Amino acid sequence: QVQLVESGGGSVQAGGSLNLSCAASGRPAYTNDDTYDMAWFRQPPGKEREGVAAVDFNGGTRYRDSVKGRFTISKDNAEATLYLQMSSLKPEDTAMYYCAAVRNGNPGAWYEEYEYNYWGQGTQVTVSS
Repeated sequence: QVQLVESGGGSVQAGGSLNLSCAASGRPAYTNDDTYDMAWFRQPPGKEREGVAAVDFNGGTRYRDSVKGRFTISKDNAEATLYLQMSSLKPEDTAMYYCAAVRNGNPGAWYEEYEYNYWGQGTQVTVSS
């Protein structure tokens, strides 16, 4: 069982930056197990959860169009941590951000919630205009 805990959310003005982290724990071998695909999702107020960015076990990254060039996803297997660097934030980026993980996932479906079987509790990001 893998536990995911997000941190780093907060309130910023438009144009600002935030860095989210997701710490993974629960499997003693996790820090040496690089076959997990991980992703960030977000759920804006009153809307459905949507995929933001993903990184597969090979290090390949994928982004939704609206965050390309502004967000960067990365992971540190040794630290068992997933990151999301967010810059040039916009009010429409306001959402609860979730970390998700799956072992041997389908990269082509990285943006689908059903692909992931481990989820964190979320961290709130609020961007004011």
